[in-house]
Amino acid sequence: MPSLYLHIPFCEHKCIYCDFYSIENMDSKERFLKVLEIEIRMRAERFDHTQSVETIFFGGGTPSLLSRQQFERIFSLLHKYFRIESNAEITCESNPGTVELGKLSDFRSVGFNRISFGIQSFHDDDLKFLTRIHSAEEAERAVESAYRAGFENVSCDLIFALPKQTPDRWKENLRRAIALKPKHISAYALIVEEQTPLATMVKNKLVAPLPDEEDAELYEITINTLTSHGYEQYEVSNFAQPGYLSRHNFNYWNHEDYIGFGPSAHSFCKDSSTSGKRWWNVRSIQSYCDALERNEFPESGNEFIDRKKFFTEEIFLGLRSTGIDLKKLYPLFGEDVLSIRQKEITEMEQEGLLIRSANKIFLTSKGYAVCDEIAAQLIF
Repeated sequence: MPSLYLHIPFCEHKCIYCDFYSIENMDSKERFLKVLEIEIRMRAERFDHTQSVETIFFGGGTPSLLSRQQFERIFSLLHKYFRIESNAEITCESNPGTVELGKLSDFRSVGFNRISFGIQSFHDDDLKFLTRIHSAEEAERAVESAYRAGFENVSCDLIFALPKQTPDRWKENLRRAIALKPKHISAYALIVEEQTPLATMVKNKLVAPLPDEEDAELYEITINTLTSHGYEQYEVSNFAQPGYLSRHNFNYWNHEDYIGFGPSAHSFCKDSSTSGKRWWNVRSIQSYCDALERNEFPESGNEFIDRKKFFTEEIFLGLRSTGIDLKKLYPLFGEDVLSIRQKEITEMEQEGLLIRSANKIFLTSKGYAVCDEIAAQLIF
């Protein structure tokens, strides 16, 4: 079982663009932590203990709202029920407005060796629009404090394609991020998700999304800027210094097993080399707690990943990250992508969208911008 994910659903304030499950009311925090312990135990009983855990990721919500003592309780259980590799990558997502040096030192001492800051922008007016609770100055101070607390592996999240965002303002964001010398940078385009305050603002014409061609220009700037400063693009939105790609995210793209804990958390386990099962927890902390207090799994749905869907996901996931491994694909599925899609692959290669070698197909920076369209052409 390469990866564990723990969804901590509490936030001081829910941002206008966020569609992840989170709540602002902290009253149920202690109840949640008690039933989280129950879920860890119950899931572990079904765990294949011949496998060891390679990565652990605390997401949310805002995991950095938890205290040292609360994290110690969780880690104690994880180590009790799972065999965790000594060099496991253990990440905590953090809002810069919720941490300071002492708290970051606590995080480092309880076992975290990687921290991911949701900075989003280094412009205070952008942060106000996004309804973030931190300032640009607090973001820079949080990263610097993480280094002082002993973190070497620091990641920063940024959002581009904000309404009316100009190339110069985005370049300034990238410049200030690079100046902090994080090992990893995630840069996402702002997406208007349904049932968010941002979607309502767009519907009421209070906000206009950035046009697609301007969005594409900012994405190109992102790739060119980060790669010219030593960051390797290993996924559509992720860039890392050599040796510092997110092992947890890479396991997702590589179709490895993962178990999710907490409300709305997803899980995936292979049944064989060509099939598997995916399931997900209820998107309600009340229903989540109620189920576990009855010693029932808090699942709201599941799906069987058959051979055809597994193959489709291998194409999509492979192209999103480091490419399709044809040596792996053909023995598993008996399908020769190079031969069956020879015409399409040749055309896309000539357009500079992908590169093919004897055993691999992978996207260029230009190809990453239209990843889903390319994947659709390779599926049969």
